[in-house]
Amino acid sequence: MVLVLALGDLHIPHRAADLPAKFKSMLVPGKIQHVICTGNLCIKEVHDYLKTLCPDLHITRGEYDEDTRYPETKTLTIGQFKLGLCHGHQVIPWGDLDSLAMLQRQLDVDILVTGHTHQFTAYKHEAGVVINPGSATGAYSSITYDVNPSFVLMDIDALRVVVYVYELIDGEVKVDKIDFKKTTTQSAN
Repeated sequence: MVLVLALGDLHIPHRAADLPAKFKSMLVPGKIQHVICTGNLCIKEVHDYLKTLCPDLHITRGEYDEDTRYPETKTLTIGQFKLGLCHGHQVIPWGDLDSLAMLQRQLDVDILVTGHTHQFTAYKHEAGVVINPGSATGAYSSITYDVNPSFVLMDIDALRVVVYVYELIDGEVKVDKIDFKKTTTQSAN
C-alpha cells in the first residue's frame, strides 16, 4: 500500500491565507509516501510545507508559481501505475475531458492528475483515469468563485487504486471513495 497525496491550486497568499485548519490537522508527516501537486503553490513557503509532509514531492508549474523551474508536465511510476501530472492551464478548453484524454495518451499514463479549474473531478475514460483534486484552499478561479476546498489521497496497492476525495463543505470534511482497477492487458479500467 502506497499513499499518494494529490493537491493543487493553493494560491497562497494571493487568494487564500493557508490550507484549511481541518485539512492541515489531517495531513500528518510520515504517513504519505508521495506528494503530487498540480501547481499554483505561488510561494516557496508552500513548497517547504509540502516537503515536511513527505520528501518525495512532485510539482508541475501553474501560471502563478514564482518558481519557474517546475516542469510543465511530469510522469512517474508508483507501483503498477504510471501517473502523469500537469497543471492544466495548457489544456484547451480547460477541464475538457477529450482534451485531457489526449494529454493522457501523449504522456502514456494510466492516471492523469491535472488542476486549474479548482473543481474536483474524477473520470474513468478510455483506458485510464483522469483526476482533478480541486483547490486545496478553496481559492476562487477565473471559472468560478464558488469553490469547496478539496484534495485527493490515492491508496495504490498492486493493480488497484482507491481514490479518497476530501472536501470541506459547510465547515465539515466529507470523504468520498472511488475505486479503480487495472488489468494486466490494458491500463486502468
